[in-house]
Amino acid sequence: MSSAFDAHDVFNQTPPFAGVNLFTSNPGLGALVEGLPQPVVDQLSQHGAVWGAPETAELGRIANQSVPVLKTHDATGTRIDVVEFHPAYHALMRRSVAAGLHCSVWDAAGGESNSRTVARAARLFMTAQAEAGHICPMTMTNASVAALAHASPIANQWLPLIRSRQYDSSHKAPQEKAGLTLGMGMTEKQGGSDLSATTTRAEDARDGTWRITGHKWFLSAPMSDAFLVLAQTQAGLSCFLVPRVLPDGTRNGIRLMRLKDKMGNRSNASAEAEFQGAVGWLIGEAGRGIATILDMVTFTRLDCSVASAGLMRIALAEAVHHARHRKAFGATLLDQPLMMRVLADMALDAVAAAALAFRLAESFDRANDDPAEAAFARLMTPAVKYWVCKVSPVMIGEAMECLGGNGYVEESRLPRLYREAPVNAIWEGAGNIMCLDVMRVLRKTSEPLEAVLANVEDALGSSAKSTLNVLRAATAVALADEGSARILTEQLAMTVAAAALRRRFPAVVADAFLETRLGKPWRTTYGMLDSRFDSKAFINYLCPQM
Repeated sequence: MSSAFDAHDVFNQTPPFAGVNLFTSNPGLGALVEGLPQPVVDQLSQHGAVWGAPETAELGRIANQSVPVLKTHDATGTRIDVVEFHPAYHALMRRSVAAGLHCSVWDAAGGESNSRTVARAARLFMTAQAEAGHICPMTMTNASVAALAHASPIANQWLPLIRSRQYDSSHKAPQEKAGLTLGMGMTEKQGGSDLSATTTRAEDARDGTWRITGHKWFLSAPMSDAFLVLAQTQAGLSCFLVPRVLPDGTRNGIRLMRLKDKMGNRSNASAEAEFQGAVGWLIGEAGRGIATILDMVTFTRLDCSVASAGLMRIALAEAVHHARHRKAFGATLLDQPLMMRVLADMALDAVAAAALAFRLAESFDRANDDPAEAAFARLMTPAVKYWVCKVSPVMIGEAMECLGGNGYVEESRLPRLYREAPVNAIWEGAGNIMCLDVMRVLRKTSEPLEAVLANVEDALGSSAKSTLNVLRAATAVALADEGSARILTEQLAMTVAAAALRRRFPAVVADAFLETRLGKPWRTTYGMLDSRFDSKAFINYLCPQM
């Protein structure tokens, strides 16, 4: 007697979206790195194959399902303050360290030397699509090197091991390890983004070191080998390098109190910590801690933007893949007019976010030799982070809806992407902080705004006149009324995104973005393209069927 139901009767379900080369399957990414030497492009293709492999996706799933666990004491009652991670997390860390995500901008050579930030951004963009939580220590290590530059003797000791491509998770003195990673301890319970409210104190030990006492509300990646920590001295707020294990092999006075139970970013540990006379080395001048960490903050904000754009890309690719295979009402979802418009509209935001983030990375590479690019980076770093990180959760939520119930259950990767996305808008300055930083740059000098406007005019040509007038007017309003700074910041980001699209993509892509984002009243949902634009062509161009 046959069963009333046979497993083979299951049909009209989308095959898994796995085993995709994240570089070769994304023409948009190819356009954004066009002009890089062929060996670099070949390496990016290899990176895309590794991070798009089913095995890597499974590592990401397991690392987020098996969250870190804090062990404060060992079996004898000895204080150890160790965070245990699943082997899947360590496997992801090994791959990212081997790819140089933690340091490649500081030792790039050969074909990558002139485009080191863009090349690293491409690797980061793809890595985030597989698993974003472990990127936190990669980002912090890369960014912290900029701060270490303010203390050459210390940098000379630490940089050789930071530049290592070997991941070493052992609990040893720094000089005994095969490779090092760095974390950060900035915010406190009472302060948050207001770092001037820091109460942690540092006392000069008169032997070249300082003793640090206080707390940190967020100590990111607490198993890093050392942390950049802000503390008050008699001269004011100062920056210190505080190792987890001292050179003689003893544990430093860092006590992990508990791990944060975060909404997303589950694979990565974030701790509350107390410093009990912890030994640290001064980085930069005493009293100039904020100035010391400025470059570090800038690098971190770039990574937030790139990673958010990566999350948007993989969410879009998942949604398009589903729409190509799922049928409803007699046709595939992709051939349904409403779904087609929604996906095309989502694709515009996804590719604009990537183009904007990569344009910012490009300015980092050019800043040393071109004052206009340096000015561009100063103004656009907070603006880019603001818009890309704001639009990411919204677009990922729409991608989830494209899959319906299948996108809402945990077997899909979309819930993890959705929970992950908001952290980048919060980390290293939430939205209002980004807008205040935009205003701070504009109040100092008009040079950055003029550099941005010149960039827009160069890319958009005659069509830019009215757009430039809008930006100038919005700037004047925001300078007089700080409460309107979000309007200016969003306008800046979307206008530069359109210019970046015009530089790298067919003109019709930038035209569609300009018309729907800047040429019409603000809209809150996707699917607002009209029939003048070939929605299906957009989708097939940006997400070709593999």
